[in-house]
Amino acid sequence: MTTDVLPLLPADSDQALLLGRIWDPRFGGPRVAAVHGDTVHDLTGVSGTVSELLERPDHVDVVRRAVAGEASWRTEDVFEASLAQDLTRPHLLAPVDLQVIKACGVTFVDSMIERVIEERVGGAPARAAEVRALLADTVGSSISAVRPGTPEALRAKGVLQEQGLWSQYLEVGIGPDPEVFTKAPVLSSVGLGAGVGIPHASKWNNPEPELVLIVDSRGGVVGATLGNDVNLRDIEGRSALLLGKAKDNNASSALGPFIRLFDGEFTLDTLRDEEILLHVSGPDGFHMEGRNSLSRISRPFEELVRATIGDHHQYPDGFALYTGTLFAPTTDRDEPGQGFTHKTGDLVQVHSAHLGTLVNTVAAAEELPRWTFGLGELFRYLAKGGAGRA
Repeated sequence: MTTDVLPLLPADSDQALLLGRIWDPRFGGPRVAAVHGDTVHDLTGVSGTVSELLERPDHVDVVRRAVAGEASWRTEDVFEASLAQDLTRPHLLAPVDLQVIKACGVTFVDSMIERVIEERVGGAPARAAEVRALLADTVGSSISAVRPGTPEALRAKGVLQEQGLWSQYLEVGIGPDPEVFTKAPVLSSVGLGAGVGIPHASKWNNPEPELVLIVDSRGGVVGATLGNDVNLRDIEGRSALLLGKAKDNNASSALGPFIRLFDGEFTLDTLRDEEILLHVSGPDGFHMEGRNSLSRISRPFEELVRATIGDHHQYPDGFALYTGTLFAPTTDRDEPGQGFTHKTGDLVQVHSAHLGTLVNTVAAAEELPRWTFGLGELFRYLAKGGAGRA
């Protein structure tokens, strides 16, 4: 993989508490790690999993003490191995382990309209431009300023139904309940440098650059990371009941490079105006940029978290929550009117000032390394002493 990438660490990395996971071939398994500048510190002797560590009320102090101690790896070496996908050297994994991977959809008006378009055209990109122009003048102007779940939203729903424009995507976009779904199985997400998978069957797909909240079993948001919620527009466009097929495939969830912990200075409020940038560079010379402006999200982060966890649903090991994206690509890549779709070899970078950069390369899901290290393997690894210090 090319190393011509955006800064991997946050702009204020000297102040950031960064938590992640490293696969170290010496141990044949994952290590919980903290990053501080040019050094990486092994925390596995303190906690065998990231989930376990984040359940501790003193997890911030644990990480602070760790980065003040002896280093286990050089940050530069770990980055280099991760970007090259040199599996013979210590390299980064997705920074979560036992957490369930959840996602919220249709949390921005712009992307909501794109979901309606997918539905209207039945997953056929050639008709998207025509329908986009129609809906931008009607749906977009009707609801762009409407707060979901309010009486105003209910009135807007009635008007749109009268116009024959109501959609299931508008229901979750401005209705009382946000869309929350399970994005990926536990331990299946990929990290910095890994391939992200597009199944052969999909001909219209895109990256989704998102903020991902890290939530403990009590519903407390303890940190955040970046995510690419890889999306198959043609599959979901055929039917929303195909959401699982469109969203959950081999390497379809990318997270990282690290979890940045909330520490008093860096908080959830810090991220309310965060700009998440997207850069896509193709082997054909194609280049695309996008932006996910979190200030334009239609529901507060806290509402999305409450919709996910509570008396109605518990997560004993916590969860990671994709919060949705404003970005929906409409740029034509090949034929006019066909819009954007990925090609094998696309370099995808998701970046923000406070969280660094997540870098992945697009490949066929069927041709990427098979996911084999599941919960059974993790438990066997830990039982055999994998929690010993490096």
